[in-house]
Amino acid sequence: MSEYPREYASVEDARRQLLDVSPVLDVEEIDLRDALGRVLAEDAVSDIDVAPFDHSAMDGFAVRTLDLAKATEADPVELGVIAHIGAGDHLERAIESVTTARIMTGAAVPAGADSVIKIEDSCTVSGEGGIGSIISFTAPAISGKNIRRRGKEVAAGQIALHAGEILGPAGIGLLSATGHPTVQVYRRPRVAVVSTGSELVDAHTVPGPGQIRNSNSYSLGAQIIAAGGIPIDYPGIEDTYEATKEALTRAAQECDFVVTSGGVSGGDFDFVKPVLEDIGTPYHCKVNMRPGRPQTMGVIKETPFFGLPGNPTSSYVGFEMFVRPALRKMQGHTELTRPVIHARITHDAKKHQDRRYFLRGTVRRGDGGDLECTVEGDQSSALLRSVHEGNAFIVLPEGFSPVPAGTEVDCIRLDVDEGVEL
Repeated sequence: MSEYPREYASVEDARRQLLDVSPVLDVEEIDLRDALGRVLAEDAVSDIDVAPFDHSAMDGFAVRTLDLAKATEADPVELGVIAHIGAGDHLERAIESVTTARIMTGAAVPAGADSVIKIEDSCTVSGEGGIGSIISFTAPAISGKNIRRRGKEVAAGQIALHAGEILGPAGIGLLSATGHPTVQVYRRPRVAVVSTGSELVDAHTVPGPGQIRNSNSYSLGAQIIAAGGIPIDYPGIEDTYEATKEALTRAAQECDFVVTSGGVSGGDFDFVKPVLEDIGTPYHCKVNMRPGRPQTMGVIKETPFFGLPGNPTSSYVGFEMFVRPALRKMQGHTELTRPVIHARITHDAKKHQDRRYFLRGTVRRGDGGDLECTVEGDQSSALLRSVHEGNAFIVLPEGFSPVPAGTEVDCIRLDVDEGVEL
């Protein structure tokens, strides 16, 4: 049996418990094109110098600084063009005294040249700037100017990206340049989504008397995808012990994580908790928060399990606060918490319970430039519009004290990824 309290948990305890039983998953090799947002599982070493050769950063002329050392507007230096070098070309001939080569951006700098003069900083004396033309220069060249050196990004044998880094578009481009068409990343968790309730029907069904559409399976599936997981939607189950046990047993066998919605309170038809006690190890069944106090967390045959309330907003908040951090940990992420900022609430807020409140609201800049937060719409745990229209959870700490307008409160930014500093 767990060391943790089973009947009651603070928000911090509940999160810690779930993180403790949520393992980092194994590693898989995937195509680099599929690696966006994944966590690199091993250091990626470059097989070549990047760039692999000195190349021009500008369209211009490759020159020797020695030839232009005495160039002035009053006494310009003229050089003859011996080559026209484009990207992908390689000039075998070296740039020698009083010669130059017209060179395009990205092209290899020829031997002998140690500077590139931009086209607009030169003047054609004869010809059209191509081979055989004479080019006039009115100022000295600077060694290394407009040349990107070989190995400037990363040298052969050096680490291009380190294990634990999150792969964004630029990182994926760098891995391609350093010889990694496939990469080793932590596996994405397969997350079972099990909705309980005899009253539930699917979105395409018009509800009959006493029925409601199963919105939770859709919103939870989207939240799982947003957290990097793979949602596996199981058919809604009726409110019986046998159906609940069968569904949870199967889900725990087939998936890396099981999340349910509904059936976690103490009603006559709430069977998630007794089933968990039968087939798994429960850790708690309540969290000191609003919305979403009734929640059930545990392990079923080594598979992490989290039972969310049936009310849509309670389910949404519980997922954000507990399940999302666990799914991120399983994928190798180390930043597990959304950014928290301080903002002044624009109106009075009252508390009727000694719980931590997570009000759905919006954070924005006020007229004076300070951050302000405002509660959005109806805060009923059955309604999702306030979450949809807001961008933050406005956090009111435990206790009964009212929160007057102008009070600085914590706001969890739902529109900003973990690890981003605001």
